[in-house]
Amino acid sequence: KAILDLKLTLEVLETHGVPVIGYRTDEFPAFYSRSSGLPVDRRLDSPEEIARVLRAKWLAGAGALEGGVLVTNPIAAEHEIPHARIAGAIDQALADAQSLGIEGAGVTPFLLARVSELTAGLSLAANIELVLGNARLAAQVACALAESPGCADPR
Repeated sequence: KAILDLKLTLEVLETHGVPVIGYRTDEFPAFYSRSSGLPVDRRLDSPEEIARVLRAKWLAGAGALEGGVLVTNPIAAEHEIPHARIAGAIDQALADAQSLGIEGAGVTPFLLARVSELTAGLSLAANIELVLGNARLAAQVACALAESPGCADPR
């Protein structure tokens, strides 16, 4: 989500023993921006490295290694919206939601639509590129996990 307390999110993940891997980054990426200033637990630079870590965790079995792994994948630099630019739109959208009394399940769709409106569609385009980048990385990790030579980089 674009509207999260990233520091608190990392604290909760740590409390639950969920390691945070940064794909080609040392920083926890923000939604529209490549960096947040917050560190990840471990940087890995290839889908094969990620697959090895996942495989090792799953093969270790029950106990302290149960649970998930969060793989963070920053938005591509050419699609990034700098934090200083997007922060104002997010703050405005949050204020608008509060003034309109929007709560619960309606908050996220409202915020995404309002931020898109305030950025003239730039945030929606960035969101789409982020989803595509995540899908691409997920496919590459899945292929590495399957150890299939037929799974090449789809680009």
